Amino acid sequence: MAMTIEAVLEGILFVFGDEGASLAQLSDAVNLPSETVKEILDDMANTYKDEKRGFELSVFNNSYKFISKPFVREYIQRILTLSKTRTLSQSALETLAIIAYKQPVTRIEIEEIRGVGCDMMLKKLMAQDLVREAGRAESAGRPILYEITNEFLDLFKLISLDELPHLPQYEETQMSEQQLFE
Repeated sequence: MAMTIEAVLEGILFVFGDEGASLAQLSDAVNLPSETVKEILDDMANTYKDEKRGFELSVFNNSYKFISKPFVREYIQRILTLSKTRTLSQSALETLAIIAYKQPVTRIEIEEIRGVGCDMMLKKLMAQDLVREAGRAESAGRPILYEITNEFLDLFKLISLDELPHLPQYEETQMSEQQLFE
């Protein structure tokens, strides 16, 4: 199977999700000049304009990202509304717990704790009004910060986050090598 630069760029943009990727990031990733990558991205954008496609390639704030086309949004909203009535999965509960205890927290911080990507999970939790954007971090790239909502508190019958069980401090829960072998 032959790899194409278009396929690589498409995969990268899919993983970057809502945050998108800059032309410089994409050029670095595929080790090609920015002008060449821009031409490829322009060709890709024209391909995605086809009305048989449900999403398109757009540029916002110098970041390339995939967005759903307006005609698809009604269906997306319908499925997200239907999913509100379902129970939360284990991964949703894990993601919510991380946000509740560490908020405000970035997607990258959540992924470092969980060990897996959580872009789609965050979208689902936001669609269910359990999580919301809480601004942007002051770190490089200014990533989005997430926090829980009042809907989260209502769902778990909490008045405030102070009612969450206290977690032991990380240092206290770590065993030394010596303790392991005693």
